Amino acid sequence: MFPNPHKTLESYVDTITYGDCTEHLPNLPRESIHLCLSDIPYGINLADWDVLHNNTNSALLGQSPAQRGKSGFKRRGKPINGWNAADRKIPQEYQAWCHQWTEMLFPAMVEGASVFIFGARRTLHRAIVAFEDSGFLLRDILAWEKSNAHHRAQSLENLVRKRGLNAEAEKWAGWKVGNLAPIWEPVAWFFKPYRHTILDNVLENEVGAINIAECLVEGRSPTNVLRFDSEAGERLHETQKPLDLIKYLIRLTTREGQIVLDPFMGSGTTALAARDLGRHFVGFEANEQFCQIALERLKTTGLSTNNRQAQRRQRVSKKTIIDETPLLFPET
Repeated sequence: MFPNPHKTLESYVDTITYGDCTEHLPNLPRESIHLCLSDIPYGINLADWDVLHNNTNSALLGQSPAQRGKSGFKRRGKPINGWNAADRKIPQEYQAWCHQWTEMLFPAMVEGASVFIFGARRTLHRAIVAFEDSGFLLRDILAWEKSNAHHRAQSLENLVRKRGLNAEAEKWAGWKVGNLAPIWEPVAWFFKPYRHTILDNVLENEVGAINIAECLVEGRSPTNVLRFDSEAGERLHETQKPLDLIKYLIRLTTREGQIVLDPFMGSGTTALAARDLGRHFVGFEANEQFCQIALERLKTTGLSTNNRQAQRRQRVSKKTIIDETPLLFPET
């Protein structure tokens, strides 16, 4: 993919662009992004947009007879009749998909800048390898701990009884088929390597340090376990993350006026968080419906007085390549 010379950073800043990120990442100027924060597709066949492989297994996204009519089992993410050779290649294909865009992301990031990606516990390792192969280094894996989680597991005793094996069913009383309740999700934290010391990099690029004072938890230094409740009310996206969680990660690693990128914007939470914190944002979304939802959310969600003042203070950082253009948020 070659960059489009007619696309400038200004055309992407503070809006969400409809289209695949691989079509637009090459257009971003080198070292123009101070933070990449994204709830990327997990590659676990959650929905059509999350099927990132060529396996045509007909069971995917369907339901088994035992799952029909149960709200906890909307669709299948695995085959019904065992795992064939094609099924076992899904993780490798996910890694290849990640590498397509991570190598495009690398040049756009400022040296020392952070990248946070949410992922699935069983596929995140493939995304990590893709990031490392593209030049990034892994700093840590954070754990987002939720207050509750739905336990999607089926009674083995009941399944056996449905086959008419009542005597055998008693043997499996209390057993279930499935996983433990997913009370936490991993967040991989990468950074782009820098050429000098961390102090030199912070002084030059204004990234690489963490803002502990703004991210204290009950007066104490934060840990790598992030405890944020899911937001109440109707969700605009199936995998929508809490706004406060996204704001926390932005505050931790950026300053006002810097640019936050989300290549998979979904319902726009990253854009909303960045705007509310006085940061600029760049977002891409390949699903037209979600892109419209995100744009409408930005339009209809207001700012507090403090956040409006923060926006008026915004300045593009010295490492942002927008030369000789008006300020994005001029002071009044």
